Amino acid sequence: METIKSRKEFEKVFSRGRRYGHPLVRVTVLRGDETAQGRVAFVAAKRLGNAVFRNRCKRVLREAARECGLPAAGADVILFATRSTHASSPSEVAGALRGLLGKARVA
Repeated sequence: METIKSRKEFEKVFSRGRRYGHPLVRVTVLRGDETAQGRVAFVAAKRLGNAVFRNRCKRVLREAARECGLPAAGADVILFATRSTHASSPSEVAGALRGLLGKARVA
């Protein structure tokens, strides 16, 4: 799974991408060239809680992304954890993520 790593790449997705929200997960999507390989990033802000809490949220997001077939070709996707992500199962988050990706016309 190719990930977005650099600050410059994050800023590019933030400034040009579209945002979609759900109580379990928030998504920012930047659609680009369909022939390019897609990338994905997982974010859990410090305000959510301690490191254990944030790492659990990111594990749930990673598993949900795998279930949804991310990264999709030609799209850079950033997944943001919410407080509700921690208590949810990966399949619940994957269902929410599928709906958001449908709105974004990705995958």
